[in-house]
Amino acid sequence: MTLPEFDVWYRERFRRTSSALTATAFVFSDMFAIMLSVGWGFFWVRIYYMLFFDYSGINAKSFVTYWPYVPVFVIIFQILNLYPGLSLAPAEELRRFSTGSFMAHGGIIMSRYIEKHEWDSITAALIISFIFSTVILLTARSITHWLLHVTRLRGVPAVIYGSGSTGKMVVDSLLRNIRTGYVPVLILDNENGGGGAPVGADDYREVPIIHDTSIGPEIVKRYNIKMAMVAMPDLDNKSLKHIMNTSVSAFRYSAYIPDFVNATNIWMSVRDFGGILGLATSNKLKMAWNLWIKRFMDLVIVIFGGILISPFLLIIALLIKISSPGSVLYGHKRLGMNGKHFTAYKFRSMVMDAQERLQKLLESDPEIKKEWEKNHKLQNDPRVTAIGRFLRRTSFDEFPQLINILKGEMSLVGPRPIVDEEVSRYGEDFNRIFSVKPGMTGMWQVSGRSQTDYADRILYDTYYLQSWSVWLDMWILFMTFGTVIRGRGAY
Repeated sequence: MTLPEFDVWYRERFRRTSSALTATAFVFSDMFAIMLSVGWGFFWVRIYYMLFFDYSGINAKSFVTYWPYVPVFVIIFQILNLYPGLSLAPAEELRRFSTGSFMAHGGIIMSRYIEKHEWDSITAALIISFIFSTVILLTARSITHWLLHVTRLRGVPAVIYGSGSTGKMVVDSLLRNIRTGYVPVLILDNENGGGGAPVGADDYREVPIIHDTSIGPEIVKRYNIKMAMVAMPDLDNKSLKHIMNTSVSAFRYSAYIPDFVNATNIWMSVRDFGGILGLATSNKLKMAWNLWIKRFMDLVIVIFGGILISPFLLIIALLIKISSPGSVLYGHKRLGMNGKHFTAYKFRSMVMDAQERLQKLLESDPEIKKEWEKNHKLQNDPRVTAIGRFLRRTSFDEFPQLINILKGEMSLVGPRPIVDEEVSRYGEDFNRIFSVKPGMTGMWQVSGRSQTDYADRILYDTYYLQSWSVWLDMWILFMTFGTVIRGRGAY
């Protein structure tokens, strides 16, 4: 594509190059979420007083009088760099929202106590507001991301240098993940195709390609695009330095994308080793303290959560027993931490002679055999019972794995437990990925589940291991609820 052709293409689709509108949208969505959270707290305090004291105790509608405190939340969020909110890792966004909400709610509660010298119903409402605020804030921000994506406002335009495999990976990621906030609008590469794009290729996934890396300053001058991402790891140092100095330097912001994505994580930092810059990281799940924290969190959530959902689990067990003959639970040998076998429990979702039926299916239908060999799953599995289809679509069949967590064989969050036949698919990544306990849910489960292939699963599990934090576990648990409700990628 030529520059004049790109000019027509770009001006038909994009109207802004600044993150100001994105930041403004997030400010208003956060303000709305805070007021909704405070109102939610007032509502439940009023319900409590009406049920146990026969009077309201609090005017639920009076929460609107606390709107002057809302700017305090926004200021704290700004200090924590939650605006404009571009390219912010979800786990880090969760951490900052939780910290900011705690500081703001705590400040309001303490100021009221200093003024009134008592803990009252308003204090209780604010405590409830804090408990729910992070979830409400994350939900509101996700909705805002979606609204910006589906409208012509879209995200902030970004220019990608490089149309090779790394450049294409960046474009794929930006188009797939709307939370990054950036939209690839142009790919610049060398005239020879940059090691990835055929000479003369006009676009990749409808993103225009111009085979001239020198026009960066002209792009900035014409369209005021502020972000450039350099994804040309195969380029020699001299050529890369030339492009950075003469073209990329024209952009206000720039990022260099390395070719060792599997070795990076969100906590990686730049370190100075005697004048030599290096990327430093650590495997936090190799630290005993972090393992203890993870285990403690597992036990607290499983014990208290299990008590709350126990009536629901009993109903599921009864439906399974009524719908088909056989046991309620199903145990299957799986590989766990360090390749050790254990019995993973599930609610039975298949007929009792499922294994025999599977063998007959594999012998009689080549297409089914091919699908089974690819994923060790069948999308339209005839062995699944009526109630089993519902359990699988919602992942409710995995609730009995809470037993495995109590026994210490699994964790709430971790890599997906696999069978012996799947080990070869992981190759040399197996020992590293299964150096931790497998989980009921994980990066793979909230990123498409059965719609992903083994390469994606390995990538997600690797990212999880290298980027682990309590906040990442909490974010995955938060996302699991939405994934289960939508039934995305499950069968």
